[in-house]
Amino acid sequence: AVVSTQSTGKDKDNNKVAMSEVVMICIVLCTSEYCLETTQQLEDKIKEKAQEAYAEKISFNSEMELFSNTITTCLQELVAHLDSLCEPALSAMLKVNWSTLDSVGDQSAYTTSITSHLAATIPAVRDLLHNSRKYFTNYCLKFANSFIPKYVNQIYKCKPVSTVGAEQLLLDTHSLKTVLLQLPSLGSAVARKPTPSFTKTVSQGMVRAEMILKLVMAPSESQLAFVESYINLLSDKDIGDFQKVLEMKGFKRSEQMEMIELFKKTANIPDSEDVGNVADQDSSRIRKLEKLIKKQF
Repeated sequence: AVVSTQSTGKDKDNNKVAMSEVVMICIVLCTSEYCLETTQQLEDKIKEKAQEAYAEKISFNSEMELFSNTITTCLQELVAHLDSLCEPALSAMLKVNWSTLDSVGDQSAYTTSITSHLAATIPAVRDLLHNSRKYFTNYCLKFANSFIPKYVNQIYKCKPVSTVGAEQLLLDTHSLKTVLLQLPSLGSAVARKPTPSFTKTVSQGMVRAEMILKLVMAPSESQLAFVESYINLLSDKDIGDFQKVLEMKGFKRSEQMEMIELFKKTANIPDSEDVGNVADQDSSRIRKLEKLIKKQF
């Protein structure tokens, strides 16, 4: 199955407008950085010239906080822009019937679309922030923190998934992980090694996606063996996440309840844990991953 994600002429015009806004946001960010630095220098210089009795009363903290907040807002807007470009491709994942794929081919159209948007946007932002390297690095990190949980959540929604479908999704996930790990130097003639925190963020999030798909591919004739594989691969005792994998594998509701009871027993989860409404809690399940990959910041 192939899903087309080609842009219309109107979409291309909208992207041009969006990119012009990106340019303006980067200009505001760089200007704010300059103002932040010079304001600190100005405060230090005035304190140096002022009499000691007055020096301690001199503070430009409120002005510096304003510039700092402006920088934060600019970074959030840049991430939101790139997120919005990738959103249609993430939605396209759900239009593929992953249960009927009969062969694994090249990476899916949605993966190519995401990669194309990254390849077009990241180098442009890097050039615009060439004098603000630390903020470009922060931009890449913030995007990874935003995109990866969304991607994992979309994988959970691809249900049911056949073994071949899971193999295709695994290939797509590996392709995206490779691109994301190269994000800071994407399209650059100079390959810069990403920071350890960035590499850790991408690796943890995308490896989880890979493990979920490997579980979907795993045999489940032995319920106990499958439960043990889940616990070993994901080190996860969240019943909701476990049930999502069961749904991806196409288990019936009654079979899911049996597996959940076995999961609770094997993982030593108290009986008081509520499993009645876990299927209705999709939006909250991804929070654990978000906390995990943001934990170190």
